[in-house]
Amino acid sequence: MTNVFTVDVEEWFHVCGVEALSKPRWDRLPSRVRLTTRRLLDILDTAGVRATFFVVGWVAERHPELVQEIRAAGHELGSHGHDHQRVYELTPDDFRADLVRSRDALQAAGGGPVTMFRAPEWSIGERSLWALDVLAEEAFSIDASMAPLRLVGSPASPRGPHVRQTATTTMIEAPPLVCDRFGQVMPIGWGWGLRMSSPARVRRTIDAANCAGRPAVLMVHPWEIDPEPPRVTLPLRQHFGHYFRLEGFAGRLLAVLRGGGFGPLSTIASGGLPRYPQ
Repeated sequence: MTNVFTVDVEEWFHVCGVEALSKPRWDRLPSRVRLTTRRLLDILDTAGVRATFFVVGWVAERHPELVQEIRAAGHELGSHGHDHQRVYELTPDDFRADLVRSRDALQAAGGGPVTMFRAPEWSIGERSLWALDVLAEEAFSIDASMAPLRLVGSPASPRGPHVRQTATTTMIEAPPLVCDRFGQVMPIGWGWGLRMSSPARVRRTIDAANCAGRPAVLMVHPWEIDPEPPRVTLPLRQHFGHYFRLEGFAGRLLAVLRGGGFGPLSTIASGGLPRYPQ
């Protein structure tokens, strides 16, 4: 079974809900996205993995050469929104405008057709399901924005890629890998959950998902492998999510990738996915 590896290409300061890192300040903060994304491209090349890169439109506008490098390396491109805003904090009209602007920025940078989307902070859920209709109306066919986790979504959501009905068509939804620990559903395919877990534990969780008939979807940010990450004061929850166990993560990630079986999102779009709800 082919599993999926994805990257959310954003700057280290693209943290939602933190005034000190709000958009008016972005152009005055040091950019690290070119260095860290290129480092991640090297890791993927070493592991022989092709991935899907969800790029923030704001980044594509400022670094079109980075979009071109990602595509030239054989990876897919998708949208991560333009201004890195949580979807449930937007109106449908504002979400559409942000989505279209991000797609236009990626295409202007040489990204080719853009039909895949991931919302910042997994922010499509029960209170923003209308966003799937907007995506379908704008000719997006794959979404990867819904995490089956209490803090950002619902543990009752499907754990594997599946097909959802929108108002006009169907949409493939690709949630990230989770696991059950200490009586709770926990992230293990992204963020602090992936960084804290040994490569062996991650591989065991992937194998368990595959045995259950589900491809595993993993995600990282380029800033997670920054050799000299900028340090700023953040609220406790964001500080933990942003800085916990960054040390040595590049090596642990390479060990996971060398386990084999990863490809871009398009590898799961050929049919045979379950429908939700049944």
